[in-house]
Amino acid sequence: MLGVGNILFGDDGFGCAVVGYLEAHHQVPESVCVLDAGTGVRSLLFTLCLSSARPRRLLILDAIDAGRKIGEIFEINPADIPPVKLDDFSMHQLPTSNLLRELQETCGVEVRVLACQTGPLPEEISQGLSKAVSRAVPQAAEWLIREYFPGGTASRRDPSQASA
Repeated sequence: MLGVGNILFGDDGFGCAVVGYLEAHHQVPESVCVLDAGTGVRSLLFTLCLSSARPRRLLILDAIDAGRKIGEIFEINPADIPPVKLDDFSMHQLPTSNLLRELQETCGVEVRVLACQTGPLPEEISQGLSKAVSRAVPQAAEWLIREYFPGGTASRRDPSQASA
């Protein structure tokens, strides 16, 4: 799982927030890799395309504007990622969306995208998710646990065991 986004542009940090939530609140099984890719997703995807060792499945967590209700989470086919350029680090611009399709169609990796509808992205640097997108973070985490964690469950992390 790759959490994608720019935490400096409001709701665009959704994917990163979901990764942080999972790591803070749940024990992630060893068989599941959860990574906050931030704005570096392109280089990771490019490396995966060139590598002979690839994951069987890859899930991208990202915020997009698909004209839905703010905070709504939904799955989107990599082929349907809107090519709208939201900002210079967007997963939605080329070549990132092409790399996802390449991984899926040529490399045999099952690629899924779990998206959250953003509110308006700030014109200037502004950290923090909107209330609607913040409420979607634990919902997305529960969806991920059902879909990707063995048995569809995850043990809660003991707060006293949290790492720094």
